[in-house]
Amino acid sequence: MDSNTSSRSGFGYFFYGIELAMTPGIRRFVLLPLLANVLLVGGALFYLFSNMDSWISQWMGQLPEFLSWLSYLLWPLIVITILATFSYFFSTLANFIAAPFNGLLAEKVEEYLIGAPINDDGFSALIKDLPRIFAREWRKLLYIFPKAVGLFILLLIPALGQTVGPFLWFIFTAWMLSVQYCDYPFDNHKVEFNKMRYSLKQNQTKTYSFGSLVAIFTTIPILNLVVMPIAVCGATAMWVSEYKEQNP
Repeated sequence: MDSNTSSRSGFGYFFYGIELAMTPGIRRFVLLPLLANVLLVGGALFYLFSNMDSWISQWMGQLPEFLSWLSYLLWPLIVITILATFSYFFSTLANFIAAPFNGLLAEKVEEYLIGAPINDDGFSALIKDLPRIFAREWRKLLYIFPKAVGLFILLLIPALGQTVGPFLWFIFTAWMLSVQYCDYPFDNHKVEFNKMRYSLKQNQTKTYSFGSLVAIFTTIPILNLVVMPIAVCGATAMWVSEYKEQNP
């Protein structure tokens, strides 16, 4: 195993993902996930910034009069919530479309880190595996969707939605982004989805810190266009160091 796979913090794995994404031999596998993310998230952000002012005004208008003094404090939270919601939704869509390429990127990063191949199958095997890969993505969506709907309804409740909602949404987003990106290396080894979630729950400090940094970068314009392959690389490094031996 490469010495670079020594244990890091969740933040450390994310920043190590930046280094890995720029490594010769890995860069070419970054291009297709990057392209999918740029097209979908870039288009979504253009629409978002064209309409954000009116959305914020409508949302702030639901605040009761006796809480109007909170408006200056809540405004940045609402902006972050809208950015996070929009970016998360479209990054999830981009991840679904780019799932085969993200899985391939995770495979190549793991091979680089351990210095040995993990799969001798060729491109034709990847094509044959597409139904299983997309079925796994649907499994993630089915896990995410009801929780996202519940939180979205909470955001619509006057006062409660504008105060507690943004904090809960950020925590939820951090968890779900860790699940989303860590699942690629887990799935490359056919680790069952519920077992993968259990493994992440056993190391919640790193799981949430990694996911929270991905969530923050996902809300920052321009940077959110390149976060997908970086997160895949960072999550794969975390798999190699933290979870691989537990899931042979």
